[in-house]
Parts: sequence; structure tokens; C-alpha cells
Amino acid sequence: MAKKDKYLIGLDIGSTKTCVLITEIDGDLVKFLALGAAESKGLRKGLIVNLDSTVSSIRRAVEEAESVANVPVEEALVGVAGGHVRGVNSRGGITLGHRPRDIEREDVRRAVDAARNITLPEDREVLHVLPHEFIVDAQNGIRDAIGMVGQRLEVNVHLVTSSVAATQNLVTAANKAGILITDTVLEPLASAESCLTQDERDLGCCLLDIGGGTTELLVFGGGVVRHSSAVPIGGDHFTNDLAVGLRTPIPEAERLKRRHGCAASAFMKGNGAIEIASVGDRPPRTIFAHMLTDIIEPRAMELLSLIRDDLQRAGLDGQLPAGFILAGGGARLHGLDELIEQSFHLPVRVAEPKGLADLPEQVAQPEYATVVGLVLCGAKARRSAPQRAGNLVSKLKAMFAGAS
Repeated sequence: MAKKDKYLIGLDIGSTKTCVLITEIDGDLVKFLALGAAESKGLRKGLIVNLDSTVSSIRRAVEEAESVANVPVEEALVGVAGGHVRGVNSRGGITLGHRPRDIEREDVRRAVDAARNITLPEDREVLHVLPHEFIVDAQNGIRDAIGMVGQRLEVNVHLVTSSVAATQNLVTAANKAGILITDTVLEPLASAESCLTQDERDLGCCLLDIGGGTTELLVFGGGVVRHSSAVPIGGDHFTNDLAVGLRTPIPEAERLKRRHGCAASAFMKGNGAIEIASVGDRPPRTIFAHMLTDIIEPRAMELLSLIRDDLQRAGLDGQLPAGFILAGGGARLHGLDELIEQSFHLPVRVAEPKGLADLPEQVAQPEYATVVGLVLCGAKARRSAPQRAGNLVSKLKAMFAGAS
């Protein structure tokens, strides 16, 4: 293995923070080496609005990780998220000939290509092709069609599409920071890799990746992705509501949310007095905990309403027996898991990313689920197609085709 191939690096450019995770491949193990994090500047709702600010955020995170691991960050997998990402289910197929014959790998590739061949606007591209099932001569529910005999092969897939410009801007920002991007991965798909169990995927669950600007939804059923989308509310909305409602600076509002915020009054632990900073040169003021919750609760209810509407539109609201898994920094809001559990009458848990050797406890937190998942996706893709070097796109296709 070349020295460069010994390392796998994930880059998560979020609306709130930018993270760089350096890991080392050691046989079948992926070992944690270092994490660098910096406050994100220049992003809004997952989209870059100031390229130079984003580049400097990446550089700060890279420097922090490099100084700990003593490994140069030259290339990485980057996560893609935001309101521009959309999922759609599609079906395609091919005729194998006039008489039944063995189905080969090339036939599967052609069928998947037929399913992904949908008309997209010029400004959109396919990010992932995630096969659901194969159909051979009208027999459905087939996970792996290679080696079976038939005359017609069809496949149902879930296509994840994204804005060409939004994805290219992420790659450009990383390039300007001196990093070559080996591939782009949908962020909730990466988070799922680090924090969902196979039982949850099989039974049916919804991953909620609650970032700063948006909340990404990823629904699994029967072991495969059934639905992907985003709703336009994230953790920053709660912070901004507090800043406006309490007339306090945004950094102070963020601190108050993390330390004293609660998603609903029913789950408050107390109503103590809290001293808060005022705007400008005005003296600090004293408020009570319930005043925070009075501001946060309506926004939390709006978020739940948007999630419910999205699941109902997709026809999946009654198909989540394994419930919700909360990832992203917004998952830490006190009482949010209990509020979702009460509202949907389904089990809810907060994600703890796993899968890396030597992962410190402070990194096994919901806000790092994506960056941990990015390196796990990279490792899995390498294992599934070790004979093919270069771009990881084909390997990721192979990996998700085999993710049952």
C-alpha cells in the first residue's frame, strides 16, 4: 500500500462548523488519528455564499488536524448536504435476449444505467444511485441478480440529485485550501454509515441529520434507502430566534441554547434565573429558563410539522417501526428526542458514531456522525473494489449495491 493510501480523510463543511478527520487504514481496521474543527464562515443553509471565508475555515480545521496527527492532508472525501439535495425513485430495465440466459455483472450495470437515465435540468447532477431491488422476468424482491437466469432484467433505484454549482463550489473551496477531493458523499448517507444498525435499516427508520442550516432526512426500509430530502430548519434557527427574542448577541444566544435550552416546557428540569448579555454596552439582564423554552418550542414544533409533512408526502409516515435516529449538532438540544418520541409515538435515540478504532469519547458525538461516516464510506468503497484505483464513484456504487 502506498504511503498516501494508508490514510483516509473526511471533510465536513457545515453551516456551523468545518471538520477534518484523519484516519489510518490498518488491515481491516480504520484507526482514528486526529480531528480538526473550526467555526464555519461563508456558508448559509449548506450553500457557500463566501468562498474565501469557507477556504479559511477549511485551512484552520486542516492545520489543527495536521498538527495532532503529523500527517499532511492532501486529499479527502467531502460531504454534500443542503436544501438543493433531492431524492427520487426510478425504475429501468433491459432485455437480455430472445431466450433466457445467465445475468452477468455488465447486465446489472446496464440496467442500473437505464434506471438512472432520467431527464434532469442542466444545473442538476446525480450524486448517488442506490439500488432497491432487481426484477427478473417479473419476479421481484431480488437483492443480487448476478448468476440468475432470465430474459428481462429491471431494477428499482433511489437517485440522489444535487445542484452542480453547489457541489462544485464545495470542491473548489477544498481545492483552494490545497485538498484534492476524491469523491462527494451525501452527508446523511455518511451519517447513516457511522450510526445506524442493520436492524434499524431492515425494519424501517428515519435518520434526522440536524445541521446548522437544514435538517436532512434519510429513510431506510428493507435494508435500503427509500427516501431522502431536506427541510429548511436547523440549529441556527433556534439560535437566531433566541438572539432576536432576548435581544442578545448570537454567540450568547448559542451558549444559552446549549446550556439552558429545552425543546418543550413539558421536559424542562427547572426554572432557574439566568444572567444574559445584552446588545451593545447595555448591562447584563436576568431571565428565567422558561423564557428560553417559550421561544424554542414553537420552532421545534414547526420542525416536527415539516418532517411529518415530508414523510406523509413520501407515503412513509407509517413505515418507521424502528423510529428516529438524531444526528448532527442540533440533536443535542435538550428535550428534542423526547418531544419527537411523544409526537410520533415512535422510539427515538441520539446517534453515537461508531466504527473507528481508538475513537475518543468526545468525538463519538452526534455532531461528528457525518465526518466519521465519510471515512467509513471511503474504507468500505476501497474494500469493495480494491482492484480499481482512482475515482471512488464506481466503488461507492458497488458498495451501496451490496449494502443489504
